[in-house]
Amino acid sequence: MSETWTTANIPDQHGRVAVVTGANAGLGYETAKALAERGASVVLAVRNVEKGERAAAGMTGDVSVQALDLTSLDSIRTAAAALRSRLDRIDLLINNAGVMYTPRQTTRDGFEMQFGTNHLGHFALTGLLLDRMLPVPGSRVVTVSSTGHRIRAAIHFDDLHWQRSYSRAAAYGQSKLANLMFTYELQRRLATHGTTVAVAAHPGLSSTELARNTPAALRVPLALVAPLMLQTPAMGALPTLRAATDPAALGGQYYGPGGRNEITGHPRLVTSSPESYEVAVQQRLWAVSEDLTGVTFPVIPQHHHSLGERAAV
Repeated sequence: MSETWTTANIPDQHGRVAVVTGANAGLGYETAKALAERGASVVLAVRNVEKGERAAAGMTGDVSVQALDLTSLDSIRTAAAALRSRLDRIDLLINNAGVMYTPRQTTRDGFEMQFGTNHLGHFALTGLLLDRMLPVPGSRVVTVSSTGHRIRAAIHFDDLHWQRSYSRAAAYGQSKLANLMFTYELQRRLATHGTTVAVAAHPGLSSTELARNTPAALRVPLALVAPLMLQTPAMGALPTLRAATDPAALGGQYYGPGGRNEITGHPRLVTSSPESYEVAVQQRLWAVSEDLTGVTFPVIPQHHHSLGERAAV
């Protein structure tokens, strides 16, 4: 396995269709751009269509834009319907968009903003698009998590939306832990289908707009260390791109930077926190997510196949 994996390692993507959420800037932009350059037809699924059109103009290849606001189930359903009407297949769904360390606020549907956007929005979108993926050999759902999934890691079923008290960092950690649990449970449910697989990735510490809600007390120290610690968005996108395109990738795997503490470096296989692998919690989170979003998946109920079904290519 190459440990200096770069965009040069991406196989030819002609004939493949990729939907990338949050693709108008940062990691999503770099992910979409690389896939388009290798021949994929790429849809930028973004909240701000004007910014999306500007991003698309900066890419070469077959790139289009779809309005998608992950803070609104109505918008997610509308976007999914539009994508289903124009795409007869989806090879890659890249659940990349996210918010981080937001002040306490809720989505249009009353969900805590970080959990609602990062997890529930992508859960709903994936469920609504999955039947465009299941017939496609080698199709993949790639969900972007974070090393932040280890921060006070727990799914707070007794107060999922932080109505009793609120911690920006712990709420972000919950949302990113949920991303991983969703990936692992989705893979378990997909395992008998043999076509679509679910893979996760994280970017390490990358210089993007995601940290714009960092508390004021941390901004100056972060600004001082950023040039020394942070990788470029292009480097931060590599784990996602490897999870999406490496022919050797297996369902249920997790990719991140290969450097010390997974902060920077070329992408390699990594492991997530022990909490993320708790099957009973994954399944409880799935059931709660179905209830909250009203979205059920067109796959068989969970069973107990192990993680690690090879992705067809």
